[in-house]
Amino acid sequence: MAELIKARWDPLPAGAGLPRRARRGCDYEAYVPDPLRGRTFTLDGDTAAEVTDAERAVERLQHEASSLADPEAIARLLLRAEAVASSRIEGLEVGGRRLLRAALALDLGEQPRDVTATEILNNIDAMRWATETAAGAERLTVAHLLEVHRRLVAGTRLEHVGGRVREEQNWIGGSSYNPCSAAFVPPPPDRVAGLLEDLCDFCCEDTLPALAQAAIAHAQFETIHPFADGNGRTGRALIQVLLRRRGLAPTVLPPVSLVLATWSADYVAGLTATREPGPPDSPVAVAGLNAWVALFAAATARAVADAGAYEARVSDLRERWRAAVGPVRSDAAVLRLIDALPGAPIVTVGSAATLIGRSVQATNSAIAQLCGAGVLTQTTVGRRNRAFEASGLIDEFTALERQLASPAADTRVSPPVRRVPYRPS
Repeated sequence: MAELIKARWDPLPAGAGLPRRARRGCDYEAYVPDPLRGRTFTLDGDTAAEVTDAERAVERLQHEASSLADPEAIARLLLRAEAVASSRIEGLEVGGRRLLRAALALDLGEQPRDVTATEILNNIDAMRWATETAAGAERLTVAHLLEVHRRLVAGTRLEHVGGRVREEQNWIGGSSYNPCSAAFVPPPPDRVAGLLEDLCDFCCEDTLPALAQAAIAHAQFETIHPFADGNGRTGRALIQVLLRRRGLAPTVLPPVSLVLATWSADYVAGLTATREPGPPDSPVAVAGLNAWVALFAAATARAVADAGAYEARVSDLRERWRAAVGPVRSDAAVLRLIDALPGAPIVTVGSAATLIGRSVQATNSAIAQLCGAGVLTQTTVGRRNRAFEASGLIDEFTALERQLASPAADTRVSPPVRRVPYRPS
């Protein structure tokens, strides 16, 4: 059963160059959760209904995306939205246009000088690898989680701890120097490996609804907190791995992190509710687990609703672009590019040619048509790379971020509760 382990934090010597409060020692308690493998979970009627409704919403999102001309383009964009939001929860903030330009510069062989953008691009890469490779493996293993984390911190100040389970005690909140005033202290390092193995075994089970399993697995991962840093982003990637692994979101990932970032206080409270010492079937533990799963299901349903509305707006935008271009052959390069732009709103002639599978000459002509129709505008990416951006798409992405940052899903009715990009003019 879950337990609190008492431990002692030794004080630092006076010559450590730190203030007295940072050097002090204390007694603290580290929380060790109950293993998940083979456990029986009880979802009350209301929670089970929330999960069912949210799963049906995710399924509808898949069907709506499949009816689009290029569902993969929307899927890529929503994956990017999920990774950006997951990073935002950890204080990493970059506007959509700035991030897209940094990504294109990287594709062109230039190392972005934007440190924050690099970290978010790492998160996109880690999320993509997790949902394509880890989700498709026969069994999810600890090695998969380590690789997600390694990709997340590659090329950053934390690269030296990437893909390595922590060997020291960590904590959440309070001082950076000791756990004396921490809000939560995860398990001691010697318990982490076994808990991660148990978590991966649980992720390979299929006795629970996929959404409930993802919620419980995420809470357990955040409780274990197995890495020195990057736990939140890795744990939110695990959500998407399970939704795809279980077949609930085979094409389009619901951007749950966009809602969790808005509901940050409820998010933290929900995770905290799952950390009850004692047997997992105690009334308090069962109530805490149900509260978290219900919150997670509601966040998923909200994310799906707004993502669906975004899909509709993008579809409408593409129809307006087609009308602006005028009559062309059904297999024209310009139409292929219109369908592909949602997944890559900033392109070069070369990247666009690769994207639509046409010659550079045909692609160049298509870009010229779209520039003439006001769909694309020329810009510069990196040092001197000529690029073209679809401002309308970037504005729609910004509008989605703003919409999901509002408790009422409309910033004109309810202001954003977190920092968001300015409303497109």
